[in-house]
Amino acid sequence: MSNESAAGHPSLVFRTAAESDHARVVAAIPEWWQMPNSETLPLLLPRLFFQHFGDTSTIVDDGDGELAAFLVGFRSQSQPEVAYVHFVGVRPDLRGAGLARTLYERFFAQVRALGCSRVDAITGPVNRRSQQFHRAMGFTLGGDTDVDGVPAYLDYDGPGEHRVTFTRAI
Repeated sequence: MSNESAAGHPSLVFRTAAESDHARVVAAIPEWWQMPNSETLPLLLPRLFFQHFGDTSTIVDDGDGELAAFLVGFRSQSQPEVAYVHFVGVRPDLRGAGLARTLYERFFAQVRALGCSRVDAITGPVNRRSQQFHRAMGFTLGGDTDVDGVPAYLDYDGPGEHRVTFTRAI
C-alpha cells in the first residue's frame, strides 16, 4: 500500500487488488460508464480476475476509502512477453487529471519487470474515449475491417461483439 500524489490528488492510496474488491468494482462500472441499465457489462469482470490476477491489478482509494480508480491486468500465460489490460476505470469526478495514465504507467513498469515487452487491450468500436486515450498513450489500434470509421475485428468476442485492439511496446 502506498500514498502517492498522482493526478494532483495527494490523498489517493494505490494498492494491489484483493478478491474482496470485486463487488465494489463491479458495482461502480455501470455508473462510471453511464450505463445504469447494463447487466452484462459487469459480467465482463468476473471474480476470478481478483482471485488470480490481483498481484498485477491495482485499486486506488480516495482519502475517504471510496473507490477512485482501478486497473485489472495480467501477464499472459501463453505469451509471457505480453501483458493485457482487461479493465480500467476512473471515477468520473477524477477524470482528466492523469490518473488512468498513472495506472497504465505503473502497470507497464510492473509487467516490464516480469519480462513483458508488449501490452495489449481491447474496446468496442463505439468507445471513442477509450480509443483516444489509448492513442495518446502510444498504443496502435488494430482491426481487419472498418466499423463506423474505426478499425475493428468483427465478432471478436462473439456474434455482433466487434472489438478494436490496442498494442503497445513497453
